[in-house]
Amino acid sequence: MKPARSSLPLLIGRKPVLEALQQGSGIEKIFLLRTAVGPEINTIKQLAREYNVPISQVPVEKLQGMTQASHQGVVAWGSLLEYVELQAAISHVVDAGKVPLFMLLDGVTDVRNVGAIARSVLCCGAHGLILPTSHVASLTEEAVKTSAGALSKIMLCRIPSVPQAIDILRLNGIQILGTFMKGSVPVYESDLTIPTVIVMGGEDTGISKDVLKRADQLIHLPMVGGFDSLNVSVAAGMVLYESLRQRLVSAV
Repeated sequence: MKPARSSLPLLIGRKPVLEALQQGSGIEKIFLLRTAVGPEINTIKQLAREYNVPISQVPVEKLQGMTQASHQGVVAWGSLLEYVELQAAISHVVDAGKVPLFMLLDGVTDVRNVGAIARSVLCCGAHGLILPTSHVASLTEEAVKTSAGALSKIMLCRIPSVPQAIDILRLNGIQILGTFMKGSVPVYESDLTIPTVIVMGGEDTGISKDVLKRADQLIHLPMVGGFDSLNVSVAAGMVLYESLRQRLVSAV
């Protein structure tokens, strides 16, 4: 899906983007001319890695389509939302005496699906949404609108890759549940009352091979009628509601 050009504020030029990174101002994504070089470019790349800000290397036509101003090979989308480091988010939940429940998006690229998933995360009592810096939709104004404000009320964690997220989650004793149509465990037979992250795969591709290999369990939503495909945001809501049901029952 082609991102909306005007849905996020623009930062144009090397110095504005560099200053925003140095000051910790929120940046959603950086668009960098493929041939751009120089000390400022190197620093932008370094800081983007440190702050888990996605960089997309693009041709000049892409940048010219975003702005008519002198961009010096760099344009960035300012962020409408704030991000939290994944470890800090986990610690916050544990320190509050709660059992962690997160959702990790693995290739979900439709902004409307991300917004809808955020609503289910909030309504079903999950603590946050984990987003890799690549192969995931940017949190544009459309995503915020679709979420009905939920994206601003849950913790958002940006991480360089799904494997790195899994490593951090596992070190914190959080089970990894991959959603998979051919998963061996129906969702209602999986224990969702313990520390858990639910991994939702992309609209067309499903979860990645890395998740298939490293998940503690592969779960599925039983269906009838010979139809075996649900929209990812609908499936996410159903799995999250089952987690809510189990946790409410266990609390009685």
